Amino acid sequence: MARVFKRKDRLSAMSEINITSLLDLVFCLLIIFMITTPLMEQSIKVNLPSMSHAPGPTPDAKPKFVAVSIDQAGNYYFEKNPVTLDQLHEEFKKLAVMPDPPTIALRGDDAVPYGKVAKVLAMIDELHLEKIGFDYQVSK
Repeated sequence: MARVFKRKDRLSAMSEINITSLLDLVFCLLIIFMITTPLMEQSIKVNLPSMSHAPGPTPDAKPKFVAVSIDQAGNYYFEKNPVTLDQLHEEFKKLAVMPDPPTIALRGDDAVPYGKVAKVLAMIDELHLEKIGFDYQVSK
């Protein structure tokens, strides 16, 4: 028996939505984006410099850190050695001339006035040392 695709009542509302043309449109857009996306990535030509080796530390190398601490009394420490501001400045000068200076881990006590930390940051900025980390304690 053959199916009849005629509406019985021409004045009644049609209850089915024909999405064939919508799917055709979606697939056409998908094809257009698939073709044009790789072409857009190559639109800017840049002549990149080449190097004989990759810069930076090797994956096996551990990052180097130097701890600079300021205790509750406002005393400065380079690693575990107590230093004055002038001695700390000299230590920073030694780090600045290194080809790959270590990261400076700045550790300031919570009770230390901000001015003490700002003096250390000013010295670091003056010598153009760029690798700085701030140690803090995570509260639970």
